[in-house]
Amino acid sequence: MALVNMVMPKMGESIMEGTILNWLKKPGDSIEQDESVLEVATDKVDTEVPSTHAGVLKEILAEVGKVVPVGSAIAVIETEAEAPKTSIPASTSAVAAVKPESIAVLTPAANKAVMNRFYSPLVTNMAKKEGIGLLELENLPGTGKDNRFTKKDMSAFLENRQSSTLASSFAQVSDVPAPQAQVAYMTSGQDEIIEMDRMRKMIAQRMVDSKRIAPHVTSFVEADVTNLTFWRNRIKNDFKAKEGDALTLTPIFLEAVIKALKDYPMMNVSVDGDRIIVKKDINIGMAVALPSGNLIVPVIKQADKYNLVGLARKVNELAKKARENKLSPDDLSGGTYTVSNVGSFGNVMGTPILVQPQVGILAIGAVRKKPAVIETPLGDTLGIRHMMFLSHSYDHRVVDGSLGGMFVRRVADYLEQFELDRKIW
Repeated sequence: MALVNMVMPKMGESIMEGTILNWLKKPGDSIEQDESVLEVATDKVDTEVPSTHAGVLKEILAEVGKVVPVGSAIAVIETEAEAPKTSIPASTSAVAAVKPESIAVLTPAANKAVMNRFYSPLVTNMAKKEGIGLLELENLPGTGKDNRFTKKDMSAFLENRQSSTLASSFAQVSDVPAPQAQVAYMTSGQDEIIEMDRMRKMIAQRMVDSKRIAPHVTSFVEADVTNLTFWRNRIKNDFKAKEGDALTLTPIFLEAVIKALKDYPMMNVSVDGDRIIVKKDINIGMAVALPSGNLIVPVIKQADKYNLVGLARKVNELAKKARENKLSPDDLSGGTYTVSNVGSFGNVMGTPILVQPQVGILAIGAVRKKPAVIETPLGDTLGIRHMMFLSHSYDHRVVDGSLGGMFVRRVADYLEQFELDRKIW
């Protein structure tokens, strides 16, 4: 038998710590290799962490709600393999070998009790949101070890609680980020106050930071997308039958953006102080609305390497992973330009906010039938066309109106020049 430390893995280029959201296993449980052991939240995404060893979970070293630096021990696993003679540095692996006698040293010190018993950060946050005072909390029976009041106890209490007068104000004992569930409570007979969930807090902070960092300018272009709309409507059933998935307009829009970025590489840059970093890879972020109402931006890495079928597969894959909360931190990192399809909400245009440190983001409006002037060799005529607006926001520190305007015009040109007889396979 050997004891190994499971440590907080590095889950992205810029991620240095993670918050323990939930343990999927408890001490004594058997664990298969690559089986998920816990859920961790980073500043980018929530994700499940798998075990790199098969064995038995001997001890949990990091409680729910604790913020743990990358490389720090979070659990001890007993494996059937013999203990290695030399240990692996924690910073280079998700698991490092430890000697049995060192386990006690790795166990974190007991958290400081509040009043007469310990409350986890998760429980204290739940109590705060429900307006439960500390004195009231102290009088509630717990089913955990040493009468510990657990999340399960809190959930049962909240379900069964009838209207009651709140006790004394709750003293906050932790600054751990709030759980993702939105909890609402009434402060009067009319107004409802909803605590922001953790993702909404992150979105809010990033939006404020982006507007503070970059002077935003937005250019608008209206594009005639009649040809590509007819083409897509004609081929979508065959695509579904052959590929097993839907062909939406999004991959067609992304293809046009990729071509325009090749034509205008100074839109595929980021800003670092007084330096402009020109990106060689074209990594397209695509905004996805989640069932919770929040927005997340997974990234298609090296998007210019895909043909239209490949883009369609990647768009569907990332959208599905986003809505099922299965995105990895790597799925959300490295973007060089972002596209947001506001038309999916019925909006005709918008003024999107930049994803830092990118310098451009394109909002695609709803496709609508409109009367339009059509130029023919015999003169102008009126016709019903499928039209849409493109809204291009850009960082005016490094992108002037000429570049920002020409770029979005080029995207529109590629969309308008779409060939009706185009072959996809």
